[in-house]
Amino acid sequence: MGGSTSKAKGVWPFSGSGVGGDSSSDVSEQSVARLKGSRSATPFVFTRRSSLYFDEDGDLAHEFYEETVVTKNGRRKSKLKRIQKNLIPQGVVRLDHPRIHADFPVILCEV
Repeated sequence: MGGSTSKAKGVWPFSGSGVGGDSSSDVSEQSVARLKGSRSATPFVFTRRSSLYFDEDGDLAHEFYEETVVTKNGRRKSKLKRIQKNLIPQGVVRLDHPRIHADFPVILCEV
């Protein structure tokens, strides 16, 4: 579930320490600079990659099947064949309501 938030690696912008445990003032200055300079350094996720596909007719679904008729020993039998070619992914979809990123370092609970 790839969300679009901070693309920066190494330092989480909401803590004073780096991923490796450095707690120097240099690391906290870098995290503040990333927070100010980056337009997407937020704990919220606004978009996600969709798992839906468009087919040749423009229909939107997770999977597409085609019904085929197989004749074996004089008996007609219908089978579903999964279509995997000529499918176009829907791409990135904007969420109606922002979600909190899974890597957000705060425990949220309701008492």
